[in-house]
Amino acid sequence: MMAAATAGQRGRSVVLIDHYKELGEKIRISGGGRCNFTNLHATHRDFLSRNPDFCRSAFARFTPRDFIALVEKHGIAYHEKTLGQLFCDDSAKQVIELLKKECDDGSVTWMRPCGVTDVVKTDEGFEIGTEEGAVHVASLIVASGGLTVPKIGATPFAYKLAEQFGLAVVPPKPALVPLAMDEPWLKIYGELSGLSLDVEITCGGRKFREALLITHRGLSGPAVLQASSYWQMEESRDPLHVNLLPGTDARAFLATHRQSPLNLATLVAHRWPARFAQAWCTEHDATLPITQLPERKVQELATLLGDWKLQPSGTLGYNKAEVTLGGVDTKGLSSKTMEARTVPGLFFIGEAVDVTGHLGGFNFQWAWASGHAAGEAA
Repeated sequence: MMAAATAGQRGRSVVLIDHYKELGEKIRISGGGRCNFTNLHATHRDFLSRNPDFCRSAFARFTPRDFIALVEKHGIAYHEKTLGQLFCDDSAKQVIELLKKECDDGSVTWMRPCGVTDVVKTDEGFEIGTEEGAVHVASLIVASGGLTVPKIGATPFAYKLAEQFGLAVVPPKPALVPLAMDEPWLKIYGELSGLSLDVEITCGGRKFREALLITHRGLSGPAVLQASSYWQMEESRDPLHVNLLPGTDARAFLATHRQSPLNLATLVAHRWPARFAQAWCTEHDATLPITQLPERKVQELATLLGDWKLQPSGTLGYNKAEVTLGGVDTKGLSSKTMEARTVPGLFFIGEAVDVTGHLGGFNFQWAWASGHAAGEAA
């Protein structure tokens, strides 16, 4: 819709084809129904890609402030939640209506729901076979997303089309996704489902300090979702490194309480949920008062508190993922226009491309920025 509106408002004749029955369904379900539509602090450094600089150009030409201007133009009230994340005060449906109105202002023609059966290159551009007949166009922008949440229409359409025209595709994986843990771990912590604690997780050289949520299948929460994208990128799938006392020197903390008659679970009661503290201390044989623990054990606990290694057994898959990691390889696309270098008139944008943002409005900002870039060029 962003690409269609941008192209239509510069005078291009645009048809938007969408196979799904509901308009903007992924927007509607985002942000708890209020749509985290951008992030005030979004830059190219908040994205994973084989070419980390690829999104720099599009972001420079359509910034979070540009989308905020659209939100304000349409009279949508919004607020900042945390860490620059902007949400609608009322409903995500307002963002869908914003985009539809912008498309209408560009005289965009709609074909929805309408499936695409094939795409053929012609001398004039492309012939798109659809359930309602053939459509002939000079330019084709593919904005069909990735594999995330197949129950609302996600398909591999973009990847298959890219490969049809000789473009490489970075193998897709679920990202910003809850992680599964093995049965031994779940026997200890699975019954604590719903408990969360403030942690700092390190994975792939990046640190994220937010909440870790324990689930009946493993790990979730903002810190885990952020780390999951980096964990998915690593071939070795190394453990997550979890600092259970972020902002605190664990060795100094234990040294201060070395003569305490209290046990560790009691000492960290203000930082951890009581049931988690009890389970963790029992697993690590730390139920005695600190003063009764041998020095070697105290040092071992200090290490564990600052670096609790967790080895996920996998992810919960595309149905639970926020976005898709990987996609159409950016090597084959212009970073300025999103056009395929070897196929004039063919563009790929948004989640279909190998550009994946952090949690917190970054992926929507990529959708707006890349859509605007393609809409200005197609």
